[in-house]
Amino acid sequence: MSKELEEIVEYRGVEDLVAAEVLTDNNKTGEGYTTGEVFAIAGVAEIGKSTSNSNEAHYYNNMPAVVVSSTGADEVTLSLSAIPLDILAKITGQHYDQNTGALIEGDRETKYFAIGYKTKKTNGDYVYVWRLKGTFNIPESTHATETDGTDANGQEVTFTGINTTHKFTKVVDKNGNKKGAKAVNVDVAKGLADVSDFFDTVTTPDTLKTVA
Repeated sequence: MSKELEEIVEYRGVEDLVAAEVLTDNNKTGEGYTTGEVFAIAGVAEIGKSTSNSNEAHYYNNMPAVVVSSTGADEVTLSLSAIPLDILAKITGQHYDQNTGALIEGDRETKYFAIGYKTKKTNGDYVYVWRLKGTFNIPESTHATETDGTDANGQEVTFTGINTTHKFTKVVDKNGNKKGAKAVNVDVAKGLADVSDFFDTVTTPDTLKTVA
């Protein structure tokens, strides 16, 4: 294996944010992990992700002997254009009146979604992403008076991502036990994965295909 980097790049671009509701997430025969129809959310300006994690050294014989690691939920911050009210109601579990076009704010139903998007590198290559399960918070909104300037406000939404309950055949630990997953990230430039229909439905570790 070569010890030299092929190329040094940065990320500069994000686009095509979509979502799909997670309908089932279990290990029952005939169910497993299933999702609904993929739909667009809004224009995306920025996506940031932080993951709760910790590494703690355990001491034996007066020295650090074992490091125990744990990984928690992902906090994915989405900076978006104004979200259409019907989409906002859908992703936050609030009521939308189809007859009047009104979003009715109040108690909400917890719903899980997958989100997909493309990130772009400075060399023009893309990474395609599906985050497989999480919930959206209700976004904060700011509305200001119109002036002769160019100021305008979008919306910021947090997607809290977690592992699937469903255990995938292609995701196994060192003992061969199947595991759940948080996300699928594909470096398109590698040319190894068939991404022709990556965003038509939610792509999982088991449904991602190699190039024929």
